[in-house]
Amino acid sequence: MLEIALKGSKKYWVWVIILLAAMAVGAGAYIDQFTHGLTITGMSRDVSWGFYIANFTYLVGVAAGGVMVAIPCYLHDYKKFHRITVLGEFLAIAALVMCLLFIVVDLGQPIRLFNVLLHPTPHSMLFWDMCVLNGYLFLNIIIGWNVLESERNQVPHPKWVTPLIYISIPFAIGIHTVTAYLYCGLPGREYWLSAILAPRFLASAFAAGPACLILLCYIVKKVSKFDPGWEAMQTLTKIICYALTTNVFFFLCEVFKAYYSNIPGDKSHFNYLFFGINGHNGMVPWMWTSIICMFIGIFLLIVPALRNNKTLLPFTCIIVIIGTWIDKSLGMISGGFVPSLLDHVTEYSPTGEELVVTLGVYATGLLVLTILYKLATTVKEEVRG
Repeated sequence: MLEIALKGSKKYWVWVIILLAAMAVGAGAYIDQFTHGLTITGMSRDVSWGFYIANFTYLVGVAAGGVMVAIPCYLHDYKKFHRITVLGEFLAIAALVMCLLFIVVDLGQPIRLFNVLLHPTPHSMLFWDMCVLNGYLFLNIIIGWNVLESERNQVPHPKWVTPLIYISIPFAIGIHTVTAYLYCGLPGREYWLSAILAPRFLASAFAAGPACLILLCYIVKKVSKFDPGWEAMQTLTKIICYALTTNVFFFLCEVFKAYYSNIPGDKSHFNYLFFGINGHNGMVPWMWTSIICMFIGIFLLIVPALRNNKTLLPFTCIIVIIGTWIDKSLGMISGGFVPSLLDHVTEYSPTGEELVVTLGVYATGLLVLTILYKLATTVKEEVRG
């Protein structure tokens, strides 16, 4: 089926060339980082994780969010999702590719990746993160490819794929659970040291992933002859509403715990994020924007007339994505590292080269997504034609 990706309109090839150019620019910035080290980033002794890990954390959630399409389709035979399930699986593949690339660019020496394989340490969350991320990636590649090929041949997918589908569901939950454990397993970071961090990550993922999928469905409908189906998107909006509301509830539980207990170590991180400390208020506008976006998103999704508005829905999804991205990427990183263990405030902001490298990673993911969606939409157009 890969030959399908080599055929396309002028707009398709222009988009591919733009992505390739962005990848080249990002690769150039990464070569400079590889030469000079992570000193070209905005990270420091006090803030050792930055923009790369922030985006990694969010994209793991986008990948995990695809399970909200797979469970109704494969376990409950929810026919409305049959059209878009493979789109969700291909979105997960692209998101996971970007996740792995962000891990690579965050390492000073990429060859250190092999240490996880050469010196496995099962008591380390990094070891299990490597297992679930790569496992979920390969499961989605195998499942998505075979399901799409079977649809093209208009036959049921092979029986041996069914067990892999069932296995992929706990893997989807696992990738974001283990990612949350990477944070909350660090006892010196009060902002991350929470038993509900994993459920909070999952709630955010089940809002962000479907929101991204709905936006992609709109794009697919506009650039191809395949219609993902309005009823499927409407079901996704309800999932987003419940998940986003749960995410905000969990966050407010953390706020209550910090301020009602009046423990200085817990309060200091929230104070920095929402009010600033001694004039250091770089995250304040970002966090209030996140909270406002999430509350607006909940309102737009709860009211049926607004939720069912086809023109308004893409903007609602964008608001949800902005709100959850700030909360779980920038806010999560800065909230955990600032103030430091010695109560020092060292603010973090990404440098220009960090942003360019990030652009290259996203361009790579979008190229993978473009090719996969090109295959999916072409096959579905052929079958329905």
